[in-house]
Formats: sequence, C-alpha cells, structure tokens
Amino acid sequence: MVGQVSQMLMGVTDSVMIGRTGTVPLAASAFGGNVFGVFYVLGIGLMLPVSVFVSRSRGARRPEECGEYLRHGLALALVFGVIETTVLVALGLRLDWFQQPPEVLAIVNPFYWLIGSSITSVLLYLGMRQYAEAMGRPWVPMFIMLGGVGLNALLNWVLIYGHLGAPALGLTGAGISTLTSRTVGTLVLFAWLHADAPLRAGLPKRWFAPLSKIRLKEMLHIGLPASGMLLFESGAFAGSAIMMGWLGAVPLAAHQIAISCAATTFMFLLGLSTAAGMRISAAVGAGERARLRPIGFTALGMGAVLALVFMGMYFAAGHRVAGWFVLDPTVIALATQLLVVTALFQLFDGGQVIGAAILRGLSDVKIPAVITFVAYWVVAIPGGYIFGVHGGHGAIGIWAALAAGLAFAAIFLGWRFARMTRPA
Repeated sequence: MVGQVSQMLMGVTDSVMIGRTGTVPLAASAFGGNVFGVFYVLGIGLMLPVSVFVSRSRGARRPEECGEYLRHGLALALVFGVIETTVLVALGLRLDWFQQPPEVLAIVNPFYWLIGSSITSVLLYLGMRQYAEAMGRPWVPMFIMLGGVGLNALLNWVLIYGHLGAPALGLTGAGISTLTSRTVGTLVLFAWLHADAPLRAGLPKRWFAPLSKIRLKEMLHIGLPASGMLLFESGAFAGSAIMMGWLGAVPLAAHQIAISCAATTFMFLLGLSTAAGMRISAAVGAGERARLRPIGFTALGMGAVLALVFMGMYFAAGHRVAGWFVLDPTVIALATQLLVVTALFQLFDGGQVIGAAILRGLSDVKIPAVITFVAYWVVAIPGGYIFGVHGGHGAIGIWAALAAGLAFAAIFLGWRFARMTRPA
C-alpha cells in the first residue's frame, strides 16, 4: 500500500506545488495529467500478469519460471512503452480536440510531452516492482519510490519556483522533475534486483534468449483485459476531467484537487488489492482452493474498513485539504463539495478494485471487463454528461455519476467472485 501511495504522491506533489503558481497552471496540469493517466493505467494492466504468474509459479514451487515471467514482462513493457510514447506525442499535437479553455491549452504542451516521455520508465519500473513483490520482497521498491517522491519535490522546488540559481519554469519545471525522478527510480530498482541475492538467484540466466510465444500469450490473455478494465475506469475519470474543462478553468482546477485526493486514498486500496491478487494466485498455484474465499472476503472486509476511515477524513477535513492545493476561494469551495462526493464513493471504489484483483488471481478477466465497461461507459460517462453538463448540476452531477458507476462495478465484481469460488 505504501508503495502504491508513493507512486501517486509524485502527482499530488506536482499538483500542490503547481497550485501555488495559480489556478490556470493547476488546471493545465489536471488536463495533461488526466490524458497521460489513461496511458499510464494501460501500462499498469499490462504489467499485472507479472505478479499473477510469478506468484503462481512461486506457489507451485517452480522458481525457474519466475525470472522468465519477469523477462517477458519487461519485453512487453519496452514494446508498449514505445507505442504509447508515440501515441502520446502525436496526440500532443492535437490537444485542441478536447476543447479545453484557451488559457489551459496555451501552456500545457511542454508539461504534457515531458510526463509522456516517462511512460517507458514507468512500465519497466512497474514490471520489476511486481516481480519483487510477488517474490516476497516489497520493502526496497517502496523505499525507492519514496526516494523518487522526495527527489521530485526537491526538483520541483528548484525548477518550478527558480531556486538555487535555476530559472523559474513553472509547469514545465514540474514536467522535467517528474521525468527525471521516474527515470532515476527505474535505474535504481534494476540495479537492486541484481544486487539482492535472493532476487538475483531467480533472475533469467539469458536476458536476450528468444521469447516464448506461449508465455507472451498467457500474459496478454490477462494483461489486455486487465488494461481494458483499468482503461474503462481511468477513461471515465479522464472523460469527466474533459467535461469539467467545458465548464471552465475553476471546475477543472477543483476537479484536479478532488481527483488527486481520491486517487491517493485509492492507492491504499489498490495496494491491498494487489496483495490479495497475489495471495489468490499463489493459492491457485498450490492447488489450495479452500483458501480462495477466506483470502478474497478478508481483503474485501479490510478494504471496507479502510474506506470508512477515508470517508470520515474527507467529511471532517475536506475544506482544509482543498486549501493545501490552491489559494483561490472559489476553487476551494467547489473542491470541498466534490470531496464530499469522494467520501461517499470510497466504499465502492475499494470494492471494485479489490474485486477485480481477486478475480484476476483466478484468471477470470473477460466477464469483469464487461462489468467495468458497463459501469463506466454506460452508467458513469453518460450520467455525467446528462446530469452534469446538460442537467444543470455541473461538477457535482459529473462526480455523482462517477460514484454510481463505481457502485455498479463493486456490486457485480463482488458477486462474480462469490459465484466463482462457491464450494463444489
């Protein structure tokens, strides 16, 4: 959980430090970050099979397979990293398609291209971290990511505001900091995998041996639907950001504050879901079907407890949290209202991400992909457009529709797991 939150803290740090330079830069970082986020979550989905298959091989006591799944995962990371970088750069030439405020479009491109250039480093880092966690070594990747957050904050302080003799680059400085921090973190993690004796013993003997079509097919069989599920969710939130931009720079800036907070608490739940998915995969590999329901339902219960804690935090301190990001009272007031909605959907957000992970541990991905598509693209996005953009409810209407989509996904994914693990 700490590792996942650390990953998110880099974006939150950018938002807080950029917000001090004004509402328009914060809105631009929201827009650019949300477009990048769609490609980022695609990468998360593609790397998830590394943890699934490494855990399963470890549970089945086949250690020689663990390194092979890492090797194939990193090969996929390189290929898709190049593809996604190309698409990100090309899309950057036509950001006007999204019809955002002119003042946002005027400054967003350098920041957007810089964070877009970090996608390959991000995918490689995710693959290596999934391997280390599935091998029972989660702590060092966590500290490496925390170090990256600290490095990003330091570079932001220098490059955004112009300290230590550097020019004040504002939003562009944040992009340089993010790209640098992510690249350094990936290189450090790769070096540690080779320095740590237990992990080094499981690494591939031949990194450049021909790839196995069977293993690639296995990984894509889980990775592509998992990417689709995450894409449906992230696409819904990115779509909501675009609709916020249609309402103006203030709603977009408020949305960025709320989504930064929601995404940060979501990372706790995502970390728990990753652990649960690995435990399910290991139980499947060991042939211990009786453990599946206890693991899955315990994870859902723990997620509910965490969600209730976050719910209370947003109800009690939403206005204060919004004030950390920006000084504009209009933005703070709207963000506070959005954080109330964020509080209400915490339980559903936890249920859907844990439900998807434990089903993925069972290699059940096709039906969950359909469930998430309906939740986000039949319920959330049309609902946000109808009630928020055209219904007069504005930003609150858009976020309420997102909450409805999350609820739909949580209920049906939980039902699917209960059905899949019924005693024979």
